[in-house]
Amino acid sequence: MTTTDYFAGDDRTNHERMLAGDLYIADDPAIAESQKKAVQLAARFQAAYDQDPDAGQRVARELFGSLDETAFVRAPVYVDYGDQITVGPRTFINMGLTALDVAPISIGADCQIGPHVQLLTPTHPVEPQPRRDKLEAAQPITIGDNVWLGGGVIVCPGVTIGENSVIGAGSVVTKDIPANVVAVGNPARVIRENI
Repeated sequence: MTTTDYFAGDDRTNHERMLAGDLYIADDPAIAESQKKAVQLAARFQAAYDQDPDAGQRVARELFGSLDETAFVRAPVYVDYGDQITVGPRTFINMGLTALDVAPISIGADCQIGPHVQLLTPTHPVEPQPRRDKLEAAQPITIGDNVWLGGGVIVCPGVTIGENSVIGAGSVVTKDIPANVVAVGNPARVIRENI
């Protein structure tokens, strides 16, 4: 139970705070309804994909906020809401994507997203009491054009990865990565320019 009124003087709903990128508590009926819709669409996508991967893309376009007609997503996918994810032309997303889209996630054109990649926008307070009181927030993730994220890459909240960059399999990206580089490790660090 929250003992401090963190939102004194703020008349917005927790859903409105979430969408604004501010601290919120995930107890809003609109949040629950959006999550329920995403779970149902993800299940429909999985079922449709199992029958016909190409036809399944129609359901993926319902799940994601914007999925270019030339992009392709393999099932399964795991999202918080789905509607805050945009995917550009000719991008390929391999199986097992986890995209926690509390804040917007933008994936550019011609990207290769390896299996079991995690794009994680949520943040939680480091201080114990606000975390105990269930406060959370989120920061957007931006993946530039022609980026390759190897299998199992984790991208943390607020990160931007520049165009043409490659992130090695299993890396954890905790800060921005410039364009035209190769980065690997935990935390990911640039090891060379990608000319």
